Amino acid sequence: MLKATLRSFLAHKGRLLLSALAVVLSVAFVAGSLIFSDTVTRTFDRLFASTSADVTVEPADDLNSSVPTGAVQTLPGALAGRLARVEGVASAHADVSVQNITVVDGDNESVGPTTGAPTVATDWYVTDRSPVKLTSGHAPRGAGEAMLDADTADKKHVRIGDTLTVMAQPGSFKVKVVGIATFTTTNPGAALVYLDPGTAAAQLLGSADKATGISVDAAPGVSDAVLERRVVAALGDGRYEVQTAEERAKSSAASLGGFLDVIKYVMLGFAGIAVLVGVFLIVNTFSMLIAQRTRELGLLRALGADRRQVRRSVLTEAVLLGLVGSTLGLAAGIGLAAGLIKLMGTFGMNLKTTEMVVGWATPVSAYVVGVGVTFVAAYLPARRAAGVSPMAALADADIAGVGRPLKTRAVVGSVVGALGVAALAGCAASSTTSSAASLLGLGVVLTLVATVIAGPLLVRPVIRVLGGVFPALFGSVGRMSQRNALRNPRRTGATAAALMVGLALVGGMSVASASMSKSFDQQIDKTLGADFVVQNANFTPFPQEVTDAVRGTEGVGLVVRQRFAPLAVRLPDGKRVETTAAGYDDRVDDVAHIPYAEGNTAAALADGALGMDVDFAKEHGVRLGSVLPVEFPGGRTTSLKVGALTDQETGDGFGMQGGLFLGIAAVEKFVPGGQDSALYVNAGSGTSGEQLRPRLEKTLDAYPQVQARDQADYKKLVHDQIAVLLYLVYALLGLAIVIAVLGVVNTLALSVVERTREIGLLRAIGLGRRQLRRMIRLESVVIAVFGAVLGLALGLVWGVCIQQVLELQGMKAFAVPWGTIVAVVVGSAVVGVVAAMLPALRASRMNVLAAIAHE
Repeated sequence: MLKATLRSFLAHKGRLLLSALAVVLSVAFVAGSLIFSDTVTRTFDRLFASTSADVTVEPADDLNSSVPTGAVQTLPGALAGRLARVEGVASAHADVSVQNITVVDGDNESVGPTTGAPTVATDWYVTDRSPVKLTSGHAPRGAGEAMLDADTADKKHVRIGDTLTVMAQPGSFKVKVVGIATFTTTNPGAALVYLDPGTAAAQLLGSADKATGISVDAAPGVSDAVLERRVVAALGDGRYEVQTAEERAKSSAASLGGFLDVIKYVMLGFAGIAVLVGVFLIVNTFSMLIAQRTRELGLLRALGADRRQVRRSVLTEAVLLGLVGSTLGLAAGIGLAAGLIKLMGTFGMNLKTTEMVVGWATPVSAYVVGVGVTFVAAYLPARRAAGVSPMAALADADIAGVGRPLKTRAVVGSVVGALGVAALAGCAASSTTSSAASLLGLGVVLTLVATVIAGPLLVRPVIRVLGGVFPALFGSVGRMSQRNALRNPRRTGATAAALMVGLALVGGMSVASASMSKSFDQQIDKTLGADFVVQNANFTPFPQEVTDAVRGTEGVGLVVRQRFAPLAVRLPDGKRVETTAAGYDDRVDDVAHIPYAEGNTAAALADGALGMDVDFAKEHGVRLGSVLPVEFPGGRTTSLKVGALTDQETGDGFGMQGGLFLGIAAVEKFVPGGQDSALYVNAGSGTSGEQLRPRLEKTLDAYPQVQARDQADYKKLVHDQIAVLLYLVYALLGLAIVIAVLGVVNTLALSVVERTREIGLLRAIGLGRRQLRRMIRLESVVIAVFGAVLGLALGLVWGVCIQQVLELQGMKAFAVPWGTIVAVVVGSAVVGVVAAMLPALRASRMNVLAAIAHE
């Protein structure tokens, strides 16, 4: 049996190749994501470990805000001298390092990265822990001089002697580049600007007496842990966060972990789609191979092989396929990881492929996925093979599975589908986001499984409709293509399922993104009353001088500032909620339309007051006039009275739970050093918006980090943000289509082999080569369109339910992107044509007499 199994595997290696490709793709994305994330993690672990001081002291970060405020937490610079006298301290240095800056060249072009990495300005002092070394020019000496990292200098064409403008929170200042520093470790993609230590604090923090942290080095023989305890004792209070080098490296790696997890989970998402779609392909392939080998398997049974041996033989073939696919996939995953490392280099993160990490978990995961997928997918066909009767060897058996009833599928599909529909209905009826999202996920899984199970039941009614025009357009060829697709509903359903999965995902997400865009458009139309919004593209704050420049622009009438403040509020129900509040100038009603359930803007922005979302207030027992204890960064506390309750129909997004807002004077008081995040600008009397726009743009030419946008521009910005999610979905669709095409090609190729004698007879009675190719193409097209129709129908149902979840977040509009839907259906027909090219060509080249004589 082992010899027979190996010979069978080698005899069908061509037919199994396309299934192996699905395994290769699945394993490649799993292995590639693990290798890439392990490589980046280890690289940055080494970077953080080698650049961290023995003990670091920083201001306590008591409130973590996901919304940037532009404020920099500082501590007294004199603390370094105090810590230098602690027993066991070799040296202590007051560090200055900020990221709330913009650096521009002589043409007002930003020299910072465009990939989301920060621009960091810091003080330069010689230490063996520095990630860079001076390679040309000299170190900055006094005010007006700076040093730039070599990667940024090369990318932005900055040379020694060039003048840069640094826009910091205290104000802008010009520096001359006097030196270039080269990274000795991994370049994380940031732009680094080094200033003279004596002037960095004054220029970046506004006071020479401030610092952002203290780096403490231990004397010989003193461990980091011992030194940490002594430093904590010397500080005497809890206003500071003290970490050893190891602890700081871990916390830095944890902050980077979010970025790495995004890449890792995206790639694992690709792997999941590849695995899911690949399962259909492998099941179909083994089912058809077993159907074609009915006589062979029956003969084995007649010669004495029992059911277990036959089943084991088929599963052994699957394991061999999994081993080959996993090995090739692991190699492809290493190549994929190397490509990702090169790609990150184009974004400024200079990793080295020579330091690629292939941990033991990577090959284990690769083989578990590859072998596991093929084994599970081949199990049902293997059981079917074990049921082949010995008598099948004595007669031409019909294709297995064609005539068997689909009652079991109907029952199981109906039960699973009913559970899925119930879950989706529960999602639509739910009043809380968490429960709605959970029910949505359950409903999506169950309805997808139900559609896959019941797919063969839908083949005959749907394909009769989809292929109904074929006889009229293509005559007998069209009729035969339609009937070929109807011949084996199980096979057609499994082939179409591969395409259905990807298109269901696209349909659901397209509806969700269109609904989100329409909701934001309606919200912008309803609430935004300003002529222009001056804002950063990624919503980060900007210095006060931008605000001053906008106010001084000719034709500007009203300017209302927006500034954010992280805070924690203690609510009447006993809960402490950490969130972010927005601060506004008094005349916010002139630039925004805020609906109130109780109170008004003046009451909300009054001294000692705040506004709150009415639904949040009801949930936590807050009423108009309630006085709430509030904590701000740095241990600042106060009590604020609820002066107004808003009813804006917007959810708790971007870390701004509760919809809290207050006067900007309170934000300036409790979050000193903060920066404006947006300016709402109205044209003055006698000036139109069209006249003001070029003047504003001219003013902002000197500040490339901000742009002036009207309502249309603002909508486009939001649409572009949402489109990023769609691009990921389309990439997943592309992968699903690739594997689905492999599935259609495999199905048609095996079907051609299966129907060799039939094709020979058709050719003998006058069917031309071109007609034969057309028949196979039409069969492929109708299968692909069938999958697209099922997928899009399922996706639309999911999209409706996703919109119900979004409605709980205030996005109440519903929209269906019909252009995308039509394009997907047309594209699926094209996929069918492409997938049929090789099988159709092979069929048309068959020798007629040899085909008729085929066993």
